[in-house]
Amino acid sequence: MTNETRTQGADKPALIVGVLLLIVAALIGYDASQQTITSNYGVGPTAMPYVVAAGLTILGLAHFVVAFREGLPKPDAADGTALLWIAGGLIFLIACIGLGGGFVIAIAVVFACTARGMGRRALAVDAAIGFVLGLAIFLVFAKVLTLILPAGPLEQLFL
Repeated sequence: MTNETRTQGADKPALIVGVLLLIVAALIGYDASQQTITSNYGVGPTAMPYVVAAGLTILGLAHFVVAFREGLPKPDAADGTALLWIAGGLIFLIACIGLGGGFVIAIAVVFACTARGMGRRALAVDAAIGFVLGLAIFLVFAKVLTLILPAGPLEQLFL
């Protein structure tokens, strides 16, 4: 921010985001306290929601500090084309998995669309990189972790 001093009070967007973060942290903390799952080995499955709630609390309080000190920086203008590429990739991801197209193809397309939205122009190369990454992720989950991600016709070849 520039050297000008703030005389209008707190930055309202930063306050709103801080309050929302604290509300979400409280909801996650409450939900974690209601879990009845226990562990025989010390740290159980309820530990992670508490970690997330603590992190959100810290972020919420940090937003209050920013709101009363310098305020949030003014955002740059949004690039509509980039947003359309990224949103299109996410919509394809949801549709592909929902309609049985599979994880690998969905990840390849969302990777390529996101790279295009970020300014890269090699769509075919990015799709190939996304395909390799998606396939590697699928194989690690399927073979090492024995967790099956959404499988389509392509993934059936590797199961």
